[in-house]
Amino acid sequence: MRLGLLPAGIAIALTPAFAANAQEQSAPSTTTLDRIEITGSRIRSVDVETAQPVFTVTQQDIQKSGLVSVGDILQNLSIAGTQTYSKAAVLTSDPEQGGQYVNLYNLNENRTLVLVNGKRWTSSLNGLTDMSTIPSSLIERIEVLKDGASAIYGSDAVAGVVNIILRKNYDGAEASAYFGQNGRGDGSKEQYSFTAGTTTDRASLVFGVNYTNEDPVWAKDRTLTRYSAGPNHIEDGLSATGPWGRFNSNDETYILNHTGSFDGKGVGADSRNLANYHNDITTDDYFNSIDQMMLQQSSKNKSIFTTGSYNLTDSLTFKSTAMYSERDSNRQIAGYPLQAASQPQFPVAISGSSYYNPVGQDINSWFRRTVELPRTTESNVKTLHFDAALEGVFDVGSHGWNWDVGFNYNKYDVTQVSRGNINLLALQKALGPSFLNAQGQVQCGTAASPLPLGTSNALGQCTPFNILGGPSASTPNALQYINALGQATQQSLSKQWTANLTGGLFDLPAGELGFAAGVEHRQVSGYDYPDQLSSAGYTTDLAAQATEGRYQTNEAYLELLIPVLKDLPGAKELSFDVAARYSNYSRFGDTTNSKFSFTWKPIDDLLVRGTYGTGFRAPTLSDTFGGGSQTFDTFTDPCDATFGSLGNAGVAARCAGQVPAGFRQTDSAGNPVTRRDVQGNAPFNSGVGNAELEPEYSITRTVGMVYSPHWVQGLDFSLDWYRISISNIITALSANDVLNNCYLNNLENYCADFARDSVTGQVTTLSRGNVNLGRLETEGYNFGVRYRMPETAYGKFAVNL
Repeated sequence: MRLGLLPAGIAIALTPAFAANAQEQSAPSTTTLDRIEITGSRIRSVDVETAQPVFTVTQQDIQKSGLVSVGDILQNLSIAGTQTYSKAAVLTSDPEQGGQYVNLYNLNENRTLVLVNGKRWTSSLNGLTDMSTIPSSLIERIEVLKDGASAIYGSDAVAGVVNIILRKNYDGAEASAYFGQNGRGDGSKEQYSFTAGTTTDRASLVFGVNYTNEDPVWAKDRTLTRYSAGPNHIEDGLSATGPWGRFNSNDETYILNHTGSFDGKGVGADSRNLANYHNDITTDDYFNSIDQMMLQQSSKNKSIFTTGSYNLTDSLTFKSTAMYSERDSNRQIAGYPLQAASQPQFPVAISGSSYYNPVGQDINSWFRRTVELPRTTESNVKTLHFDAALEGVFDVGSHGWNWDVGFNYNKYDVTQVSRGNINLLALQKALGPSFLNAQGQVQCGTAASPLPLGTSNALGQCTPFNILGGPSASTPNALQYINALGQATQQSLSKQWTANLTGGLFDLPAGELGFAAGVEHRQVSGYDYPDQLSSAGYTTDLAAQATEGRYQTNEAYLELLIPVLKDLPGAKELSFDVAARYSNYSRFGDTTNSKFSFTWKPIDDLLVRGTYGTGFRAPTLSDTFGGGSQTFDTFTDPCDATFGSLGNAGVAARCAGQVPAGFRQTDSAGNPVTRRDVQGNAPFNSGVGNAELEPEYSITRTVGMVYSPHWVQGLDFSLDWYRISISNIITALSANDVLNNCYLNNLENYCADFARDSVTGQVTTLSRGNVNLGRLETEGYNFGVRYRMPETAYGKFAVNL
């Protein structure tokens, strides 16, 4: 059972005392309740409690909580899981990093559908919707459907649906400001918002602007994160590739003498003199890479938002919403752990003719972390949303009907600029032949054939780099020359046309037979163009290949709300809701999903409800068309003589022709591994798209009850059991999966996904992509209590659990 508080244990709403007195003196009146659409059903109803478990957060709840962002508000839900893109996960440069997402039941953010006013919102190529784009001041309420709903909304509504309802009728203006920081005085956050609106008999307009700024938090400023293995194990987890030059020559290892410890702040000796090197690496030669890492990245978010409606006639209304948001975030990680074979397909040696070479012959094995150039990524994410619709009402006999036709446009643009990786083309020249010219400057080339000094490789210029000398020997010009400036762009675009009709077909003995139907057409396209120099393998950045693709869908749905019994002993109410949706995708074909639910009131105080539904999640653009990117995987080579699977005769036979006798897998430093699952020095290719992917399929079951005892007015208890089963999961294979499928499972198609060095036998390339594999299931209970205390002269009080 999961219990949580939202937004606080006790919520207090105060109203003036005279308002209560005035109400007491007023004559009682009859109120006609409007039919409204509750998330999880297209059929309008006057009942707030439906067969689907829906949790509602109002604007008043938001104000009382003190939270200023939609993401923070939803993160306080008991069913909200851990965000995949944590602010502390600075090692990823994905554009989603820095946004806010909701992960219902820990089933991943792309299995929760996010709507705004019932319409799909902007999402990335990975299918994630950033809710930091929506100012909380414009929200009327947030409805969270804790149940699958693909039969109603289509793809992605597997774990549930978050529907953000914006203010419609608002008169006046309000401004707010927020400032906060951590107890250490860092990580400051400030937010400013302004909302204004006006409403007339025929029209309404709400407008809002929002600005948020969050400062970074550095890992070195926290005791717990100052070292990768924690404060009690300072030396564990230090990087063996330190800021001081290390190289191998004539079966010896040489590390430059230096002052200082593993903080990289010492002074190196003269790197040209071999006598200034020692042979045994010590802790002081390592580096604490955490020292340059952000614990939380910085970000700025600006947004402008407007929504409005105009009654063209008494039965025809035009509605529209527009939003533009821009988020700038910046992350930093440690300088690159550079080595001769940082990109195996483009190794870089220190020339024997380099002025800085201490041995006078080519050095083909060297290591050096460029701490002078910490790696940074600046991400600019622009989000644009626009929708417009015509909505109408009409009557057929005594039954009211609603219809709408609309257009929905979403665009997600990303530009990323990276610095701190190394341009290997420039580095090759900077470590090539160099000499001391007549002006006493070290210059690339030779005296007979010099290269012009400068920092532009494109213009044929060159600046020598004393890579073995450590940070104290680096010059600004040399660092500028080898610093790779990378730029990548990404876009996700969707267009959707919709038409819906809902109303009452006819009366049954227990009430009106509700009906809803609709059709949708959606076009989705996108691309991800990585930096070209990096894609070619000429920088130390993880090389990625382009992603580009598109698909379209045609869908239709039908829903019926069937009242069966009413006002009978043991059946104050009994009704069934059935829905089905047909979806045709240009990529994988058809899928039909249905849902069955019921509500039963044996007595006035008790509502029993349950649902059974099937759902699906279509492959995203990245899932299907992803070009893949480099990754340094941990893996265990089945052919390794110590930790492999040579005890299996089939494995031994296959390995015999591919690796030398007594083969040992090596780690990133080129040494034989001492344990299983170790990272090598060859980058693999991960996240490769698969055009043959099928959708994920789900089955959701819920049973629950709502108890509102008449003898305690204002008290509600709710308890719902749920089970969500997902099959055909879209997942990325691991390096171990590829190798084991080839050697242990004898699946030949996987053997073509990797290659070995013909001499050493080491795995040099490996490609792993997306497949439909396995299943996932979660089960639990949602429990809630709400007590609205009787109104007093001091105001209204309520308790929410």
